[in-house]
Amino acid sequence: MLDIQQLRKDLPAVTAGLARRGVNFDEATFRALEDQRKDLQTRTEELQAKRNALSKQIGMLKGKGEDTSSVMAEVGGLGEQLKANETELAALQDKLNGFLRMIPNIPRAEVPAGRDADDNVEVRRWGTHRSFDFDIRDHVDIGARLGGLDFDTAAKLSGARFSVLKGGVARLHRALAQFMLNTHITEHGYTEVYVPYMVSDVSADAVSSLDKFKEDLFKIEGRDLYLIPTAEYPVTNFVRDTIVELKDLPLKFACHSPCFRSEAGSYGKDTRGMIRQHQFDKVELVQIVQPETSVEAHEQLTAHAEAILKQLDLPHRTMLLCTGDIGFSSAKTYDIEVWLPAQSAYREISSCSLFEAFQARRMMGRFKNAAGKTELLHTINGSGLAVGRTLVAVLENYQNADGSVTVPEVLLPYMGGMTRLEAAK
Repeated sequence: MLDIQQLRKDLPAVTAGLARRGVNFDEATFRALEDQRKDLQTRTEELQAKRNALSKQIGMLKGKGEDTSSVMAEVGGLGEQLKANETELAALQDKLNGFLRMIPNIPRAEVPAGRDADDNVEVRRWGTHRSFDFDIRDHVDIGARLGGLDFDTAAKLSGARFSVLKGGVARLHRALAQFMLNTHITEHGYTEVYVPYMVSDVSADAVSSLDKFKEDLFKIEGRDLYLIPTAEYPVTNFVRDTIVELKDLPLKFACHSPCFRSEAGSYGKDTRGMIRQHQFDKVELVQIVQPETSVEAHEQLTAHAEAILKQLDLPHRTMLLCTGDIGFSSAKTYDIEVWLPAQSAYREISSCSLFEAFQARRMMGRFKNAAGKTELLHTINGSGLAVGRTLVAVLENYQNADGSVTVPEVLLPYMGGMTRLEAAK
């Protein structure tokens, strides 16, 4: 949520910042709500001043032994008006907060202007594309030859956009998740956490706008619970309605979980294979830090995600998203894209975002600074990595002419001596 004080002090700057991402801020509605609030507060302050004056008058009358009943009756009437004003002000504040919770974050100055993904800017790339002396197969064909990817059974069980993994492919998927977690915990300093796969509507709205994105989530019928679209939802909420001690910062969490997304707006896109599914696994990285370190922490977290791809020797590039492509809550986002030989293209495998105080303000996540003053935290999160898409990248980049797949060296300790996935006989 945006800072209400910034809106009050420098509305043109906020409007201009939102315009960069193609959002037309409704100044008229905001000004109308603010005018109502100020008018009500002014009237309330006048009533309070009048009540205070009358209370003093009552004291003076009592001191003189004079009758106070009429003045006391007037004070009682003012008390009822003040209670009514208090109720009205609370309702107006809720309306203002509801309006503000629908407004996205303001992009940082270094975020390039643009309308969509075509305007994103490549900041670096790593690795060399492998040359193949045979016809390249995509992960669907490779998985079928291995007997390890079964979309037909998944469709029978759950419908479209699900998968069943079997045998060596299932083990490779598990190995990738274990490798990611172990690397982030032992080398990058994250604390492993395990969380519920469902969150409340309050928790969901604390991370992003539930009203805006409700259709992208799977709701539990009859309950105010949603299946998590990413572990970011429960993990970031660790600090909701909390004041963190400065000595405990930064908080760094790594979480492996399934993710559930209805992705209502993506029908007809990436319908083949595992690229876009309703259920997938991901290792999520979350950092919760003090404001002055958040930009550096964002760069660090992105590097941690890139490190996984480097150790797997998977070519990739890192893109700085433009103003028209960043998410609702983000002030700055890097997308990491892995090379998929079958598509001859880079595809997103991680999105690493800096939210500044936007999420913390929605959830009242705070800390006490060195001076003992309470401040809002800054939050950062990113995939480290999406396990299913990493599996896709390994299958395609490590495929062999005979239909087998070589196991990447860093995964060998997790594969029980298996060095290659062999094609089914």
